[in-house]
Amino acid sequence: MIRTDQVINTVQMIQKENLDVRTVTLGINLMDCRDAVADRMASKVIRKIEKYAGSLVETCDEIGAKYGLAVVNKRIAVSPAADVASGMGRKAMVRLAQALDTAAASTGVDIVGGYSAQVQKGASASDEELIESLPEALLSTERVCASINVAHSRTGINMKAVGRLGEIMKVAAEGSKDRDGFACAKLVVFANQPEDVPFMAGAYHGHGEPEAVINVGVSGPGVVCSALRRRIENDGAENLGLDDLAEEIKETSCRVTRCGELIGREVASRLGIPFGIVDLSLAPTPKVGDSIGEILEILGLDAIGAPGSTACIALLNDAVKKGGAFASQSVGGLSGAFIPVLEDSALSCAAAAGELSLEKLEAMTCVCSVGLDMIAVPGDTPAETLSAIIADEMAIGLINKKTTAVRIIPVPGKKAGDRVEFGGLFGGGPVMPVHNPGASARFIRFGGHIPAPIHSLNN
Repeated sequence: MIRTDQVINTVQMIQKENLDVRTVTLGINLMDCRDAVADRMASKVIRKIEKYAGSLVETCDEIGAKYGLAVVNKRIAVSPAADVASGMGRKAMVRLAQALDTAAASTGVDIVGGYSAQVQKGASASDEELIESLPEALLSTERVCASINVAHSRTGINMKAVGRLGEIMKVAAEGSKDRDGFACAKLVVFANQPEDVPFMAGAYHGHGEPEAVINVGVSGPGVVCSALRRRIENDGAENLGLDDLAEEIKETSCRVTRCGELIGREVASRLGIPFGIVDLSLAPTPKVGDSIGEILEILGLDAIGAPGSTACIALLNDAVKKGGAFASQSVGGLSGAFIPVLEDSALSCAAAAGELSLEKLEAMTCVCSVGLDMIAVPGDTPAETLSAIIADEMAIGLINKKTTAVRIIPVPGKKAGDRVEFGGLFGGGPVMPVHNPGASARFIRFGGHIPAPIHSLNN
């Protein structure tokens, strides 16, 4: 049983350490909105979202005020658009995206996810139409996010889709060049994508989910930073081992998870919707003091990206998961430590200083969530190279049976060392160099499929 006093005891975390509920995400099944006529489908989608989400923002604000714990984002995740608009063609796909955007605006939510397709083993005609529609859909909407799952540990990697998505990213970036390629910040490519992620851009409402469900994403890098600083100041660094610091992270993560679940369950109760999961992912913000990179520095790294960085993030990720699992029976989504370069002030500074490279980031993603996230690269990076970066990250997820993803932005007209600014939670930072651009082109052009590893036969 979650008690109110467990939240009251975290007042300092809320007031001084950047603790918040990063997102309350309402998942909605849209499969019954299918229609042979695109405009009728769009109308059904808008009506259903307004029915379920009409009071979402107001409810979150009221409950946040009650506990003094801000719900920063209110979001919606819907059934994969490739399934909702199956058989209707590319124009209908874009019409669906625009309907989602309209519904998001009318309900006041920040973002809607689910312009998605699952193509890990192969793509249907509808899946291919959705992929081809991505640039127009992302460029003609403000609040719609897209995700494509191209790999799974039981099926392998769809390299044909990976190759095409590199080209799609280039088109979407060029179409939004006045905003430094921002359309690509709303597109993420996954391996082993969960059906209940509350964080964007990877949220969608899976077919195994209820008709509607509330999922919560709680984030507390600032809280973890403060807890570690206090422990080191009180006990002295010379008296502590990494196991002691891991225990501190675990206990702090436990308290943060309890806060998030309390808020999520009360939102669900008021809306008359089932509660799903709490995703305890340490998702940073551009704000100083709310950074994964700062945690790594406290744990002893004088340069993020130096030898030891992968071990350090592994310690952090494991402790976060253990704390969340102890706190709740309903932990799901991603639940780990994110390393989005543009959204994390310390990671951004390390990348600008040349301490943190794309290759080291890839190594760190082997042991944390959720992959190569919010990384700006030169605008002249070849499409095949973007696809090869995706393929490398998908292979990590495939072999390690873990969720991982890529959200990379080829910034038109900018080169390595230049700076981009997206604002808000999307942040800003340096354009990172890509080594050996173009050298992977022949590999990507083979296309086809990378087979599943032998562990796919486990039954």
